[in-house]
Amino acid sequence: MSEKKPIDLGLTSVLDELFMDDKGRAENRLPKIYDIPLSEIDDFPEHPFYVRNDDDMDQLVASIKERGIITPVMLRKKEDGRYEMISGHRRKRASELAGLETIKAEIRDLTRDEAIMLMVDSNLQRTTILPSEKAYAYKMRLDAMNRQGQRTDLTSSPLGTKLRSDSAMAAEIGESRNQIQRYVRLTNLNRPLLQMVDEGRIALRPAVEISYLLPEEQAALVDQIAYMDATPSLAQSIKMREFSRNGTLTPEVILSILSEEKPNQREKISFRAEQIRKYIPSSVPQRDTEKYVLQALDYYRNVWEKNRQQERDAR
Repeated sequence: MSEKKPIDLGLTSVLDELFMDDKGRAENRLPKIYDIPLSEIDDFPEHPFYVRNDDDMDQLVASIKERGIITPVMLRKKEDGRYEMISGHRRKRASELAGLETIKAEIRDLTRDEAIMLMVDSNLQRTTILPSEKAYAYKMRLDAMNRQGQRTDLTSSPLGTKLRSDSAMAAEIGESRNQIQRYVRLTNLNRPLLQMVDEGRIALRPAVEISYLLPEEQAALVDQIAYMDATPSLAQSIKMREFSRNGTLTPEVILSILSEEKPNQREKISFRAEQIRKYIPSSVPQRDTEKYVLQALDYYRNVWEKNRQQERDAR
């Protein structure tokens, strides 16, 4: 097992650099990589991203067994002497499954809020991110940015800081400010509803409207979704929010709203123009095609009903 190398972030390294040439100074400023025992690394508190034991994890374990850790993880030294994972939770888990005892790591000297922002940004590079992961990650990052803006050495107002935090975060992560706020709203959903969002059963915009419901109303909605085997559309979610605002969103009202027919549930029938134009006289303009077909169907229905009545009278 590799021994843990000493970490020198203090005055000694500064003094040493004074006596180095330019090449030595450049090399000295490169990130230092250490072999850190896995047993001394703790997960990031309230880490919003899941570490799944799936096929991707199996492939990562196989890669680590064959080639080791290619990209070092990023850690933060804790006051108790242990380490806190910032970036690399999946690599840490894969290393454990691969039977390693240490992992290559870069140690960063960061404040709590700096660590939060770096943790979120590094994990947003994942190929697959669930809405719930984005929701809590965005909230953690935005809260950290707002706390930084409330330092005593800054003169801006809390409101101005919050507005700049939203805009700055939008620019940094490539997401619109409104979209960030929509995801943050999801943190107000109860766990069953949030899981339905992750599963794709409830879309983002309806979920945002539902997030304004009271906890007991959300619980009632979960029950009615199970009973109806149907999730609300955006229009239905907006309607529920209005009833909630008025204090009249009862389980019966929720059931009634969910029972309404959604536009996408209505059966649609379409025909190509060349399929039906051959049955329509050429004297009928193209713009009157629909009108002609409806009149023809109405005439046919009347003739059919008349013939049916004649058959009944003849019996």
